[in-house]
Amino acid sequence: MTQAVGPLVVGVGGTLRSNSSTERALWHCLEAARRQGGRTKLYCGEDIELPMYNPHDPARTDKAVELIGALREADAVVVASPGYHGGVSGLVKNALDYIEDMRDDSRVYLDNKPWGCISCAYGWQAAVGTLDQLRAIGHALRAWPTPLGVAINSADQIWDEAGGLADAGVRAQLDLLASQVLTFARSAPGTT
Repeated sequence: MTQAVGPLVVGVGGTLRSNSSTERALWHCLEAARRQGGRTKLYCGEDIELPMYNPHDPARTDKAVELIGALREADAVVVASPGYHGGVSGLVKNALDYIEDMRDDSRVYLDNKPWGCISCAYGWQAAVGTLDQLRAIGHALRAWPTPLGVAINSADQIWDEAGGLADAGVRAQLDLLASQVLTFARSAPGTT
């Protein structure tokens, strides 16, 4: 008798600065998903530093092929972006543009997959605006954004001196986001 495995949650986001607030928030959410029985893969920073997406050039780097393969395999996706000038970073948006390679799949784009969103910015206006954009991108990719999206104001004391999550409210939101993504993934037909 084989043991069932939990849903695969793929995290995409962060910045090119290792251990950024966005990367740490994404990592925490994926860790919460693991604690709740999910499997996870994380693509952040250099993992998503890809050539500008060109739909007319089929050549893909190994990193791009790996990312798209993971997104095809995913039962759910959590995307996290810093808010740069009130919007999604170019790094994250370009990585998400590669999902266009899934347009001719039997499951087009991320059809019916749960889509969790996290934004981090130095101020509420950019954090909330970026979160709205991430949710709109999820809809465009045929995914189901979770009811909760997490906007983090990096101007607040979110992390302790060791880089751990110090804000109990943010911790609770990231844990709830992981729960919602897993609940949606487990209720989808054909989920592992």
